[in-house]
Amino acid sequence: MLNILATDGLDKSAVKELEALGHQVHEQFYEPEELKEALKNYDVVVVRSATKIREPIIDAAAEGGRLKMIIRAGVGVDNIDVKYAEEKGIKVRNTPNSSSASVAELVLGHMLSLARFVGISNVTMRNGEWNKKKYKGIELAGKTLGLVGFGRISHELAKKASALGMQIVYTNRSGPKDDYPQYTYMELDELLKKADFVSIHTPAMKDGKALIDAEKIAQMKDGAYLINCARGGVVDEAALLDALNSGKLAGAGIDVFEVEPAQNTDLLKHPKVSVTPHIGGSTSEAQMRIGEEVVEVIKSL
Repeated sequence: MLNILATDGLDKSAVKELEALGHQVHEQFYEPEELKEALKNYDVVVVRSATKIREPIIDAAAEGGRLKMIIRAGVGVDNIDVKYAEEKGIKVRNTPNSSSASVAELVLGHMLSLARFVGISNVTMRNGEWNKKKYKGIELAGKTLGLVGFGRISHELAKKASALGMQIVYTNRSGPKDDYPQYTYMELDELLKKADFVSIHTPAMKDGKALIDAEKIAQMKDGAYLINCARGGVVDEAALLDALNSGKLAGAGIDVFEVEPAQNTDLLKHPKVSVTPHIGGSTSEAQMRIGEEVVEVIKSL
């Protein structure tokens, strides 16, 4: 029997299945100092993006001698010091197939909202405004979508955007993907100059700096759109706000922020911005798939 902690919740069906297998599941969020002590009592911890498992927490867990595995209920593992945990004998796993479709659909949602003024129309119409002539939008068909990073989420997004008639270009740290000859590989600087919409799909930078800073934004097409449903901090929020105010960018779709809950009110309230509160993987289907993958990972212990 395993004692399992889910710090950021877990799908009910997964909890039931784990309990049917004889395991105990405890769902509770802990602040970092409390988590250090709590993990001494668990064999497995399941986290989402809200919980960070850094070296001090790993040290405390290793000292307790009980924790066997950390599971990231999602795709990225940059909120976990993976190498350090494994050096301490604690396995790290994720659920890479679970939320790709959900995040891809959210990116498309932001793109459509920006292209057709859906978000801002919801605000202004409720204020009694009828801006029919002001909100002349654009079609996604025929536009170029630039994908920065080409993992599972990008693959899903490329398929969906292609079906809408978009041209797909991508850049990737490991170079071109031979399995996807229908899409065009470019270096980042070239992609930024070419794309009408740029969507970020990378983990956080190891040095903590923004991948898309003022210099990179300056390379983008005038009137382009920037979408970030990947990680907060990958895009420099101050540089993005400047580009929106100057008219360099026509709009931005943002699901993730440098500080969460988001505090950059100038960005949140900007009329050219479509915002969501880090809900990329927050669909019923994705959470069910995440739960199923978590169960399979735990069965492998």
